[in-house]
Amino acid sequence: MTQHPPGSTPQPDRRPVLVGTRGSGLALCQTEEVLERLRTLNPQREFHTVTIRTQGDAAPDAPLAGLGRGIFVKEIEGAILRGEIDMAVHSLKDMPTALPEGLTLGAVCRRANPSDALVNRWGCRLGELPEGARIGTSSPRRASQLRSLRPDVQVLPIRGNVDTRLRKTRGDDYDGAILATAGLERLGLQDEVAEHLSINDFVPAPGQGVLAVEVRSEDAGARALLSALEHHETRRSITAERAFLEALGGGCQVPVGAYARCDQETMVLTLYLGSEDGAQAFRTKVRGRASNPHETALDGYQRLVEQGAGALLAEARR
Repeated sequence: MTQHPPGSTPQPDRRPVLVGTRGSGLALCQTEEVLERLRTLNPQREFHTVTIRTQGDAAPDAPLAGLGRGIFVKEIEGAILRGEIDMAVHSLKDMPTALPEGLTLGAVCRRANPSDALVNRWGCRLGELPEGARIGTSSPRRASQLRSLRPDVQVLPIRGNVDTRLRKTRGDDYDGAILATAGLERLGLQDEVAEHLSINDFVPAPGQGVLAVEVRSEDAGARALLSALEHHETRRSITAERAFLEALGGGCQVPVGAYARCDQETMVLTLYLGSEDGAQAFRTKVRGRASNPHETALDGYQRLVEQGAGALLAEARR
């Protein structure tokens, strides 16, 4: 730490801030969304984007479920810890619940639309899809809920960035796909949406629609820069959602949805657990204190176990 002569005033830090991100169009768009706010709030500082290739980017055709957790963040987190970058912007749903030692979420930004969106060649709603329609998704959660609601629909794996998946829905192999509404809206592609799927029927992934900025825990300067981006209601909501994931166990790969909404001091947590084939589907909605998201998450977990989801969880852990 630099020592200043007695009575002198420490000079403000003017170094450029290096912000890590994946190189996809959506990731760069999300990072720019955060940087626009930071530049407005800190006009005296320079912010530079650093693109980093992750394991998930290096294996664009591999099934997501087989690549493990954190495939879109590990390389970026390593760069933060090594001091190569100062912070990183992530889609929170890509982040494991346990962060590496020495890292923290410096800011949780206000949530965008958390819903999933149906895109298809007919421009019709989920209930109007023709029997046998071929719908793409590589999310076990989306596949499970789609099979539960429309068992007559073919669910096919699909990978690639947003533009690639949309292009595939207009080709010969797919009739449509399910994507995150927030991503489509950030890219200005909201006109592609045939239906915003109901959160009660199609429970989002924990953290869906939320951007988070990760920093070194000891970097007080970076944390101070990010303090104005923090949205406390969203922080409470994602804490409940991620606490529910923790209750399931780190190695549990069962399809899961969790979405918390705060109404003043009350939290409503909507949950989903299902089998991959959609034959088993457990849903619940619990209310709790917004000030105690962990308690609400555990109440929801217990409610699902009482419904009969315990056997599904036990099988997934084996």
